[in-house]
Amino acid sequence: MAVIKEIREQAPGTGAYKLFLMLKSTFADKMVGRDKFYKLMRTHQLMLPPMRRRHTTNSNHNYRKYKNLVKEFVPTAPNQLWVADITYVDTDEGVCYLHLITDAFTHEIIGWVVSDTLLAINTQEALEQAICQADAESLLHLIHHSDRGSQYCCNAYVNRLKEIGARISMTEDYKPTDNAIAERVNGIVKQEWLYRMKRPKNLAALKNIMKGIVKFYNEERLHYSNGMLTPKVMREKHSLEASRLQP
Repeated sequence: MAVIKEIREQAPGTGAYKLFLMLKSTFADKMVGRDKFYKLMRTHQLMLPPMRRRHTTNSNHNYRKYKNLVKEFVPTAPNQLWVADITYVDTDEGVCYLHLITDAFTHEIIGWVVSDTLLAINTQEALEQAICQADAESLLHLIHHSDRGSQYCCNAYVNRLKEIGARISMTEDYKPTDNAIAERVNGIVKQEWLYRMKRPKNLAALKNIMKGIVKFYNEERLHYSNGMLTPKVMREKHSLEASRLQP
């Protein structure tokens, strides 16, 4: 139970099944079966309750809105599809905003900024982080997908995407499923961490909290969509496989 509590301190929303897999990989033959593990979790009141969800989007502006290019697109490598979104986070001193960019293949958070305004400069900073983590050649086939918010449609953001040769894709039907991966990452960060923690005091506290969340999310959290690999391992695995195919 001590190990479970230690993991929960870093990732409060880690569910029973992922805890079971994480502990099984560590303790191997010493680990009890899944059903017994679930029973122990219930006995010690460590099962997670369901959490609430909220969504907000504002696309009332005059910038150009781009077509959705990824309705049937499934990435097969990193840096083929980036998904971006902004979500609110409450603090004691007011609402802050989390600007995220995620690689849709590895599900790795590759750019993030927390701010106390919705100014596009914050969203652009997250974009620059994502660009810096990749080499120019790997971005030759990139699609950047987002909602139609003004931060993503503004000239500065669009021009930066064009500079790196990225194709621009945006949601069209205002449904969460149109940007499902980005919405999912928002939900994970909030439901598995922020909603289960004491509310941050202010922007500075939130920034510090997010550093730990992003690190654990990328390096420790198992993802069903990755075959129960972490985003970091997924990226490294693909890189190794790609290098073996090179002449």
